[in-house]
Amino acid sequence: MAKNKKTDELVFVPLGGVGEIGMNFAMYGFGPKGDRRWIVVDVGVTFPGDDLPGADLVLPDITFAEVRKKKIDAIILTHAHEDHYGALIALWPMLRAPVYCTPFTAGMLESKQMSEPDAPQIKLNIFRAGETFKVGEFEIEAVHVTHSIPEPCSLMIRTPLGNVIHTGDWKIDHAPTLGNKTDGDHFSRLGDEGVLALICDSTNAMRDGESPSEVEVSESLAKIITDAPGRVLVTTFSSNVGRIRSIAVAAEAAGRKVMILGRSLLRVCDVSRDLGYLDGIAPFLEENDFQSVPRKELVVILTGSQGESRAALGKLSRDDHRNASVAAGDMVIFSSRTIPGNEREVIDIQNALVEQGVDIVLDGEHALVHVSGHPRRNELKKMYEWVRPTIGVPVHGEARHLMAHAALMGECGIPDVAPVRNGDILRLAPGPAEIIGEAPSGRVYKDGKMIGDEDALGIKRRRVLSWVGHVVLSVVVDKRGELMADPEIVCEGLPRMADERDTFEDILYDAALGAYESIAAKHRKDTGRIEQAMEKAIRAEVRDVWGKKPLVNVIVTKV
Repeated sequence: MAKNKKTDELVFVPLGGVGEIGMNFAMYGFGPKGDRRWIVVDVGVTFPGDDLPGADLVLPDITFAEVRKKKIDAIILTHAHEDHYGALIALWPMLRAPVYCTPFTAGMLESKQMSEPDAPQIKLNIFRAGETFKVGEFEIEAVHVTHSIPEPCSLMIRTPLGNVIHTGDWKIDHAPTLGNKTDGDHFSRLGDEGVLALICDSTNAMRDGESPSEVEVSESLAKIITDAPGRVLVTTFSSNVGRIRSIAVAAEAAGRKVMILGRSLLRVCDVSRDLGYLDGIAPFLEENDFQSVPRKELVVILTGSQGESRAALGKLSRDDHRNASVAAGDMVIFSSRTIPGNEREVIDIQNALVEQGVDIVLDGEHALVHVSGHPRRNELKKMYEWVRPTIGVPVHGEARHLMAHAALMGECGIPDVAPVRNGDILRLAPGPAEIIGEAPSGRVYKDGKMIGDEDALGIKRRRVLSWVGHVVLSVVVDKRGELMADPEIVCEGLPRMADERDTFEDILYDAALGAYESIAAKHRKDTGRIEQAMEKAIRAEVRDVWGKKPLVNVIVTKV
């Protein structure tokens, strides 16, 4: 490591994932203020709800990174979950920095690029757990951890002003079904070397004890599948390769064949087979075979655990899948947790399945069919014992998770606990941890091929349209402002009938015409006055009849 100057500082700047679940984006900067070199850790995404009509993805606002793009030495991805790597294809063209990731993450990215015709071609630099590489002023050492996806890594980030451990997502699992255990010995060695700051996952900081092991889930699933009288369908996160393997092993033990439904699951399984993570598992059936396999002999692993209407489970709940269907006596196992905000959609799908006579199995209520990939409080304490940091920084969580984690760090004797939120510029060294500034942060949206904020993309306007509808009136006048033809009116999203006799279009036509006729002839040359009067009359009429105010556009053309 180069010797640091007196003006050098080490800073941490989260732009996503701190104060929220998902959309992780972190920056580390080293050097004097105004001339720092940077690395980015994770480029995550979250998904829009019904309040964002038309938006495809929710992305972090990376304005702060974009204006410093020439000084970013690397983008490093800890693993291939969407909330940690899913925004890379959309945001990389704004940064164009070298990207570092593990082989599985690279395989997932390459598969994404192939499925998106306009995706940028990103050169990927591959690293593996245990390896060390240098990027600018930073030396990075990858540490193997256990999570619900292959090849997750924590990062030891060495700088001339101290070492930082960025955990990413992790847990302690003494019997993982995929990959090795979290490498406690490696963390202990790093602790012996000296750790200035621990930037640590807070997702389960409110939960006592330790997370159950994945092998317990596998055993529970095996019993359920063996005892089930009909088809068994299991929905889980598509990236949870360990769970996919557990389900497949359980199915084979019960003498059943396995089928995959859902594009994202198929993509994950293809990459996993290429890299050997599904070795020993028989090839999965094609969905065209669904009807030909006896119900007692089939297990289906499918997408849709979060209530997504277009996913395979959503289509089955509506009997809208082209090749598959469910029947009374079938069973659907939700081998996942419901992400906050998705509860209503998940419940709706469960109700629709129950109406078809399907049995529902939920984690905790009926059996152990899911475990989290994040550390509970005892696991967090073990991490503190391993690395012995001077500074503790809770990340990856909502406000309540971060506060619980900060309190736990303090109780466990970490000398300096530094709570942060998105946009905080936290100086880690020299001196005590301190927030020294604020970076622009927030959310932008991917809408088709475009990226922007709500106003720029028209999402805010679209939301209003979804609530109150839209009225368009077209009027043609001559040079004196006299009508040359009857006005034309179109109502979208309004009730069809205003009362038992008249349509909304009829009453709004009359209101607009009345407003025009109330304008003195000498003032009708002013098209702006005509537009204003007609728009006001339409709004007032809708409000009086319906009680709402639609968007109204009046277009007056003078010929």
